Amino acid sequence: MEKKRLGVLVSGRGSNLQALIDASKKDDYPAKVVVVVSNNPEAYAIERAKKENIPVYIVKREDYKSKKEYEEKIREILIEYKVDLVVLAGYMKIIGKTLLDAFPWKIINIHPSLLPSFPGLEAQKKAWEYGVKISGCTVHFVDEGIDSGPIIGQRAVPVYDDDTPETLADRILQEEHKLIVESVKKILTEEYEIVGRRVVFKKKGAENI
Repeated sequence: MEKKRLGVLVSGRGSNLQALIDASKKDDYPAKVVVVVSNNPEAYAIERAKKENIPVYIVKREDYKSKKEYEEKIREILIEYKVDLVVLAGYMKIIGKTLLDAFPWKIINIHPSLLPSFPGLEAQKKAWEYGVKISGCTVHFVDEGIDSGPIIGQRAVPVYDDDTPETLADRILQEEHKLIVESVKKILTEEYEIVGRRVVFKKKGAENI
């Protein structure tokens, strides 16, 4: 099987990046990480990529006059590596028009809440403070909004009475690792259509009526 090529954008620890790297080592997984781009030179994700001999590029926003120029550099790297799908794995920047236009419906993000609830930063803490009994994580296509793109998949996580924002975040993260791997596989191997804010996958064997 010829594996599809993933470009992963990161800003932090990179545990979701690691989940994708580990999955790609399996013969039946349809994708592999071919390049990693980070806006944060201190991100531990960089060490994860280097350990696997995956090319890493540090592209800092402050080194460019405009967001457009910043994203043009990232676009140049992703195109150079012939990326089929862009994965945001803890990437702490809002994607702009330059990248959206270059990779239409080819950029996905993992978010630590059950969207559309609690978009943006500190989603786990917001869910805990609000008092929800169920939280979780979401993988979605990226659009021009903040965590507002069509939803590809979700995993639910119970919120326990003795949870703290930190324990809840840790438990959600374990589900993120599974969901990002599953979602990349589904997007690359199954037929689907985008209907409003949902990604609808065609049931295998189903015929159009």
